[in-house]
Amino acid sequence: MTFKRFRDRRISEEIRAQCRETKLNRDDFILPLFIVAGSNIKNEISSMPNVFHYSLDRLLPDLQDLVDLGLKSVLLFGVPQTKGVEQSFAEKGLVQQAIAMIKGLLPQLEVITDVCLCSYTADGHCHIGDNDETCEILAQIAVSHAKAGADIVAPSDMMDGRVHYINEALKENNLRNTKILSYAAKYASNYYGPFRDAADCAPQSGDRKSYQMDYANTDEAIAEVNADLEEGADQIMIKPALSYLDIIYRTKEHCLQQNSDIPIVAYNVSGEYKMLLHSVNSGWANEDIIHESLLSIKRAGADRIVSYFTPYLLQEYFKD
Repeated sequence: MTFKRFRDRRISEEIRAQCRETKLNRDDFILPLFIVAGSNIKNEISSMPNVFHYSLDRLLPDLQDLVDLGLKSVLLFGVPQTKGVEQSFAEKGLVQQAIAMIKGLLPQLEVITDVCLCSYTADGHCHIGDNDETCEILAQIAVSHAKAGADIVAPSDMMDGRVHYINEALKENNLRNTKILSYAAKYASNYYGPFRDAADCAPQSGDRKSYQMDYANTDEAIAEVNADLEEGADQIMIKPALSYLDIIYRTKEHCLQQNSDIPIVAYNVSGEYKMLLHSVNSGWANEDIIHESLLSIKRAGADRIVSYFTPYLLQEYFKD
């Protein structure tokens, strides 16, 4: 009997590397950053080991070090000291200042900004009550970020029509070069807990199930993606990642069937980060589980990955 010898592809690391179909690269990763007011602040977030709240003066030296290691892109979140929606689109707001400072010192670094209200509202929700009124404010935020120098604005709120509002506002302000990365399929997930601590955005009452997606649904994800593309999104975000690899895969396949090379971004969220880190720190798994898990996101179809593991990968994995 003749049979195929697949083990010949696995006899050494050198051979395995030659046969490897999917590989992680520095360019694949986007680093989330949490910006706070003040000076000389670099405080580790209690629920997220090795992730920090930064004031701008402490952020820039660390960013320079990471850029030297190959960091290509960051995603900025502002965490104000006091609540107030008007701060989200203020010319001298936290994120607006961060964009200008980063672009002034590290112009080659791609700056993506979160466009949402949850860190700025007293109740921790992503809207102010009315869907369309919220979209108008989101458009103001996006324009303020674009004027400060953001390369990409990323609405994460899940309001209906917000990509349309943002797209129109960018065009009206002659800011067409600023791209839109839409959280098209963002699920009402239980994996967001540590992030809500980091961004000070936990809902004070109720939950977000009335506007974030039901995690039982897949067809709806494709409908959301199609709607955001029709409204002018340049890139698509799937969030979370590890428990939603099927959504990443299906979205990628759908876009390919439509002859669209739209970039698919996946968010390796805070709960996923903490579970993997705990597995390593407790001795239940070795560090390669981090690489394996992130590789699965890319293998499913993600073109880029937002991950809190980005510094670790740059320092420990991409050494050459």
